[in-house]
Amino acid sequence: MKKILILLVTIVIFGCKNEKQKNGKLNVVTTTSMITDLVKNIGGQHINLQGLMGSGVDPHLYKASEGDVTKLSSADIIFYNGLHLEGKLVEVFEKMKNKKTIAIGDALDKNTLIGSEYFASNYDPHIWFNINYWIQATQFVTKKLSEAIPEQAAAFKSNETVYIKQLEDLKTKIKATIETLPKEQRILVTAHDAFNYFGKAFDFEVVGLQGLSTATEAGVQDVQKLSAFIIEKKVKAVFIESSVPRRTIEALQAAVKSKGHDVIIGGSLFSDALGNAGTIEGTYIGMFEYNVNTIVNALK
Repeated sequence: MKKILILLVTIVIFGCKNEKQKNGKLNVVTTTSMITDLVKNIGGQHINLQGLMGSGVDPHLYKASEGDVTKLSSADIIFYNGLHLEGKLVEVFEKMKNKKTIAIGDALDKNTLIGSEYFASNYDPHIWFNINYWIQATQFVTKKLSEAIPEQAAAFKSNETVYIKQLEDLKTKIKATIETLPKEQRILVTAHDAFNYFGKAFDFEVVGLQGLSTATEAGVQDVQKLSAFIIEKKVKAVFIESSVPRRTIEALQAAVKSKGHDVIIGGSLFSDALGNAGTIEGTYIGMFEYNVNTIVNALK
């Protein structure tokens, strides 16, 4: 808590300068790698973009570093997910609400979101796994950047058109891949509840060993209950996540085996972060395709 308060004071003191770098471009800071990729697609060469969280970083547990203080204090705009995804940064962003922070979650109708009585925000924050939501987020980012840099509004709108077309094509491609998997085999078991929007959009039954936040540890009863479910439903594969320790899924696999059954680890899915920068999986579209191919191939 003390560190967060110090960070907040630093941002308030230095952030009020709101200065652009010498090249005159807007300084934009993003939290998750999904948001960084989105803003990059819209802002392009017209902004200075810095992301706080890289590949394999869990936003639920992320704590700001001293380097982040510099990035945040020099930012003209900060895009973050909201819906309490960035758990350790929530207090900072809410205090800066009227300043320069923009929550992607504000682009969405809360009545359409998946709720949870067990999670602090009452909404599932993993909104990027609904491509239609991500299209709305794209339009939202375009609007906010255009308001900040009106002279580049036409360029942002052009980038938006191109990117939304790519997202629509992604949706079509994914649906075709999923159609190759029989409906009774569409059961996705992962480390935590990051894929509920994906399941709702593409007709998967989704079960996470942990809750919506990885800050919630899975207990022995959770493991035993889920292992019984896997055996009953004859689930062929379970999946680890790139930003969550694999030990939880390995414990689940061992529990299933102890009951005389086998379930394979079908691969590692990208959930709360994209893959390494410079790779296909390091983009939102590439991540989504990779995940779907991994899931379908393992469950067939």
